[in-house]
Amino acid sequence: MQARVIEISSKAGKALLLAFFISTGSLSIHAQTYQFGQHVEPAFEGWRPNPDGSFNMMFGYMNENWEEEPDVPIGENNNFSPGEADRGQPTHFLPRRNRFTFEVTVPSDWGDRELVWTLNVNGVERKAYGTLRQDYLVDNMVIASETGSLGAGTSSPESRANVPPVVTVQGDNVRVTRVGEPVTIVTHVWDDGLPERRRETTNTAEELERRMMRRPTQVTVGKVNGLFLSWNVYRGEGTVTIDPPLPKPWEDTRASANSPWGDLWLPPEIPEDGIYNVTATFDKPGSYVLWARADDGGLYHDAYITVHVE
Repeated sequence: MQARVIEISSKAGKALLLAFFISTGSLSIHAQTYQFGQHVEPAFEGWRPNPDGSFNMMFGYMNENWEEEPDVPIGENNNFSPGEADRGQPTHFLPRRNRFTFEVTVPSDWGDRELVWTLNVNGVERKAYGTLRQDYLVDNMVIASETGSLGAGTSSPESRANVPPVVTVQGDNVRVTRVGEPVTIVTHVWDDGLPERRRETTNTAEELERRMMRRPTQVTVGKVNGLFLSWNVYRGEGTVTIDPPLPKPWEDTRASANSPWGDLWLPPEIPEDGIYNVTATFDKPGSYVLWARADDGGLYHDAYITVHVE
């Protein structure tokens, strides 16, 4: 039997053929992913004005690893310039994409200068350049869109009415403990109930399988709306165990990874009094900064405590 060769000369025909290969699985596209050994890419997310005339520059990062959480102390490998090297940036980096992680305040007369964050992780140096250019101006709709709460370029009356949750840590902001002795952290979270939860708290096995197998519904990152609290290490080189485990604040898109960016994630139940009780246990001595983030799906609020571990 003689093989037939079909020539497709038009652009439209080639596009249709490519779409056919993709839809039928005939064309495989493989992305390289890494567990360890890769660098961390600092990111300038934008800026927003303050009532006193100053500005907040917003930064995040992309840790190219799925597992490794590098620790990079303030200094030659983790610094800002010009001015103070320490601008409140993390020294412990969670996996993958972390957006709008922290903000740096610059004065009203900052002008057209650049604020540069330099990171060197696993021997690779990268820089993020903060600037007050008008096209980097950020508001709540930009944050909600960039983090996946909204579709690209969309909004709604609900999203425009949303205000960030408020997280308050009860008790001292500085604690002292010993290795292996848990510290109890009591956190109050207030929220306006917007955006509304997008998922029911229970699903049938058939519904879970359907969600796992369906194709992505948008080209941008997707996030499940629902209020949650997360505690993580912000600075400190030991392992900290948070009990009970809380949702991840980073974009873990795997189906069952306890992350709002995972397709099967369900928002946790909210305590009626807004009080969350967790314990933090440390495996090494040192000084740690723990970071709390309350996130309603679209917007967020942060709080921090320092723990000295003997």
